[in-house]
Amino acid sequence: MEHSTVQSLMEIATDAGATDAGFVEVKEIPFRPEFLAACEQNTCGKYGRCWTCPPSVGHIEELIAQAQKYKYMLVFQSIGQLEDSYDIEGMEEAAIAHNALALKLAEKLCGTLGDSIRLGAGACHICPRCTKLDELPCAHPDLAVASLEAYGIAVSELAALSGLKYINGVNTVTYFGGFLFNEINS
Repeated sequence: MEHSTVQSLMEIATDAGATDAGFVEVKEIPFRPEFLAACEQNTCGKYGRCWTCPPSVGHIEELIAQAQKYKYMLVFQSIGQLEDSYDIEGMEEAAIAHNALALKLAEKLCGTLGDSIRLGAGACHICPRCTKLDELPCAHPDLAVASLEAYGIAVSELAALSGLKYINGVNTVTYFGGFLFNEINS
């Protein structure tokens, strides 16, 4: 892909509110099927409780295969400020803001990217309470955001490959997202 096109996509991301953006070819992305085991331990409390988290989002091998059908990924990050390293509320607020950024960026890229998959950080956060808990279909499948990790993407390695810093200072939390795509529409 032409350098000017890549630069333009990264500018769209930062203009939409991303702290920074990068670009990587999907064939370079490290996929880790073993991430499912971490999800199954349910450290975040979302396993089986959110449509965009395992096991509801789909089997990790299928998600990896789906992602690998794309050629490129526009990677974006946001950095949230925390009161201290134990500021769980601040981390949650930053995650919600990050996935809202993913939606805003999707609007900005609408019509630019061809077929694409939007990925965010952690659980979806669109609804205050996921309809999965009430055994109802997803209330907003067009807005729902699955995570990079649900697709088996090693985020720390993705950050390095795309030229972004994974750790951005004391009392900060950095979240990543991305858009998988094959082409730019003319």
